[in-house]
Amino acid sequence: MEYNYTDSLKTRLRRIEGQVRGVLRLMDEGKPCKEVVAQLSAVRNASDKALAQMVAENLQQCIMAEQEAGNKDTDKLVKEAIELLVKCR
Repeated sequence: MEYNYTDSLKTRLRRIEGQVRGVLRLMDEGKPCKEVVAQLSAVRNASDKALAQMVAENLQQCIMAEQEAGNKDTDKLVKEAIELLVKCR
């Protein structure tokens, strides 16, 4: 199955990309560690949310595909999604 990434997910990742560039700029400017760490924390939180969004959207697409194929037992897909989320932490 080919996965279609949503525009909202791509937008979220572009925003994260901008945040990372901002962190690098702070470092180049010699800003205090506290400022850099605060921005890195924001990057981490944003990437966690993007990851969760990606897994949720993928799970939804996989479940729909399985149901269209006549398979009503989607427990395995849900377990795989949970494992992905746990693995990422």
